Amino acid sequence: MNPPENHRTDPLDIAAAWSAEGRQIALATVVETWGSAPRQAGSQLVIDAEGNFEGSVSGGCVEGAVIAEAVDVIASAKPRMLEFGVADETAWRVGLSCGGRIKVYVEPLA
Repeated sequence: MNPPENHRTDPLDIAAAWSAEGRQIALATVVETWGSAPRQAGSQLVIDAEGNFEGSVSGGCVEGAVIAEAVDVIASAKPRMLEFGVADETAWRVGLSCGGRIKVYVEPLA
């Protein structure tokens, strides 16, 4: 069964639709993982300037941190590389207490 045409699930399709609506958006992509990570490299999250989002790059508080950074990326128009992991003292707060680390690239899309 195919989803309805207005129900897009691919973050790139959603990014294209939001861009066509005139929204300012950023795309977050998992570029590397080590150990236990909830999403694999290539996983994506699209975010608009108001903090609306679709897709997933992790889970728990990592996504909240990525969304907040993405809003800043949109405002500055400058991409950022984010890293989260157990070596970071915030690992427990962001939900990577199982030994995982992830690197997420966040870029503004025109």
